Amino acid sequence: MSGAPPRTAPAGVRGSTGTGAGAGAGTGTGAGAGTAVPVRDRVAALERLLGDPGRPGNPTGHGALLRADRAATHSPEAESVLDDYGMNEEFVPRELGGRFDSAESLLRVMRPVFRRDVALGMGHGTTTFTAASDVWMTGSAAQRTGLAALLLAGSKAAVAEHETAHTNDFVKSGIRVDARSGGRLALTGAKPVVNNMQRADALVLFCRTGDERGSASHSALLLDPREFPAARHRITGRPPSVGLRGYFRTGVEFAHCPVPEGALLGAPGSGLRTALRHFQISRTLTASLVVAAVDTGLRTAVRVDRAKGPGGGPAAADPRRAAHTVTGAFADLLLYDSLAVVATRALHLLPGETSLYAAAVKSLLPKVLSETMYDLSTVLGSQLYTREGAVGIFQKHLRDVPVAGLGHAGTAACQATIVPQLGRLARGAWFTGEEAPAALFRPAGPLPAFRYEALVLAGGRDSLSASLLAFAAVVPAATREERALRALADLLVGELRDLRGRVLALPELGADRPTSPAWFALCDRYALVLAGAAVLGVWWHGRAAGDPFLGDPSWAAAALHRVARRLGLSPAEPPASCAARVHQEVLARFAGGRSYDLYDSPVPG
Repeated sequence: MSGAPPRTAPAGVRGSTGTGAGAGAGTGTGAGAGTAVPVRDRVAALERLLGDPGRPGNPTGHGALLRADRAATHSPEAESVLDDYGMNEEFVPRELGGRFDSAESLLRVMRPVFRRDVALGMGHGTTTFTAASDVWMTGSAAQRTGLAALLLAGSKAAVAEHETAHTNDFVKSGIRVDARSGGRLALTGAKPVVNNMQRADALVLFCRTGDERGSASHSALLLDPREFPAARHRITGRPPSVGLRGYFRTGVEFAHCPVPEGALLGAPGSGLRTALRHFQISRTLTASLVVAAVDTGLRTAVRVDRAKGPGGGPAAADPRRAAHTVTGAFADLLLYDSLAVVATRALHLLPGETSLYAAAVKSLLPKVLSETMYDLSTVLGSQLYTREGAVGIFQKHLRDVPVAGLGHAGTAACQATIVPQLGRLARGAWFTGEEAPAALFRPAGPLPAFRYEALVLAGGRDSLSASLLAFAAVVPAATREERALRALADLLVGELRDLRGRVLALPELGADRPTSPAWFALCDRYALVLAGAAVLGVWWHGRAAGDPFLGDPSWAAAALHRVARRLGLSPAEPPASCAARVHQEVLARFAGGRSYDLYDSPVPG
């Protein structure tokens, strides 16, 4: 960080930094730096600290979060609670004094935050982690230890990538580095959107450092915004967006702003490669975390529906329609979460393939989760326009979830990652590759250490599609539900075969010809096939583990039926018992105060 001392920890920070208090003191999170506290205990401690979101006066409750949203700002009270927990420690690797031990652990810890407020989770959490990941991945020892010290003291980090003037093509960078007299380097240009810029103590900046064409013309810098001369930079403001109103609010402009020595992250010209590798992490985690907002949306819809009728409001016009809607929403959530959790675990288990899976899960976000939220809104009826309480938060999630899929992690950017790999997969991976390890499909199961250096841009393999073939071949047919699941699995295998034929029939991609729209349509279908494969894998291993719900073929058949419908196929309707079993689980988890994701964990309120 160019030699600047770490900022003094703000009041209320109770994290383990290796130099003082134990991790999360007073919250039950455990001992000092490097001590392995089980993630289940960390999640439980955070849930206790966050408390019932419906309780009046709760700083992380509905009222406080909605007030911040109306003011289009972050919530200092809510962020103070996360500071008390020591959330920044979750972003720092254990060897540097933090608690980060796996991508899935971070996913599980951050989901309680995203259930309450996507903007709070992104502003306080994922932005800092995304910036830090570049440093953990390519930074020098001094850069890594310097940033770790800042984060463990409670500071925030920002990452500057967005290029809204160029449809978020960050290769067309609005900031460049030029040599000044005396050999010093200086920044000139602007980034219109830099999340957390107004309060960051560390900035990862992607910029142009050369005039040659291609990826080698860009680099990443690690900078200390506190050292920018006032006359050489300016924090810019933006009007609030429709969703995430307190999030995309600031940018930065530079005018010959000096760059200190030692600011370069990695080798000169390595910025594009660094960004594409960290996208695998940020895309996966952002897409996987947004499931938590839909979890809240489903719970709210069930609560509103159950309040209707005698003594609880107007009778529902069609209670069967409401039951059908929440059942379908739960099936969609499980479908999406299966791919999300598999993609997250793949960062550890299949790092050579996660460029595919990260892009697939992120490209599905606006298609599946946004539609699911809108479906659930029909259950609320006119109550949807309530601006307070749980329904007010539902309305906020309805606006926030689509916006979470924008930017470099948006659908077009994700398709641009998958499309160039489809031909290679069709020729050398589909129907010939080895299936994925069983651990990929076991949520919360043990994982090997996460290694940033193992991430590659394109590995040419697709173990998840290979697993689809393996699972489809062994689905039993003893019950009506199993037979329905088997038929749907066979449909997906046929879809993969058809997909392969269509890819091979297209002219190969080349720099001298435009990319046909057909490639993007095939990319969308491929993402749905991957989601179906993830569902089958989670079901199969849930069955082997004796899980009473995840091992039941009913939910998997319901989820695959929705995949087949999205693919435009004409699958037979699963037995009515499948929907009945899924709806039973919806009500049971609501009554028991348990999350609707694959982890089925306790939730307050």
